[in-house]
Amino acid sequence: MKRPILIHPDPRLKKTCAPVPDITDELRALADDMLETMYAAPGIGLAAPQVGVLDRLIVLDCEKDEAAEPKPIAMFNPEVIASSDDLNTYEEGCLSIPDQYADVTRPKEVTVRWLDRDGTLQERDFGGLWATCVQHEIDHLNGKLFIDYLKPLKRQMITRKMQKLKRERARA
Repeated sequence: MKRPILIHPDPRLKKTCAPVPDITDELRALADDMLETMYAAPGIGLAAPQVGVLDRLIVLDCEKDEAAEPKPIAMFNPEVIASSDDLNTYEEGCLSIPDQYADVTRPKEVTVRWLDRDGTLQERDFGGLWATCVQHEIDHLNGKLFIDYLKPLKRQMITRKMQKLKRERARA
């Protein structure tokens, strides 16, 4: 089921999410809903707080090649356990901040540990777009948005645009 995506500013996007104590059928269904919502948006990552759920759950699929099989991943309680000293700068966007993009510099490679849909502990190294995306989504679980990396003036400008967008959508 597709879920509505919260638009910044929304207080739920600034909250730190609680760890998931147990992988339940309800949480697996939420992960499926989030993947459906992400693909429909379209996007490459989505965090539970973006659909109003304050649990440590993210989904991502950074497979950009149209001919390739999708590679969806659902991560419960993800954490970066190692990151490279080498940095990478990507132009990031966010489904909660539509049509706004900015360069963000993050570690080029990260090692992430998480629980999968079956509650099995996983660990994997990510590089390139996958590394950027997984860090962006984990930031959401800690109440941090990509615009928090920007200079205050640029961040305020984007926030004002989002407030205007929300007013326009409310009138529609």
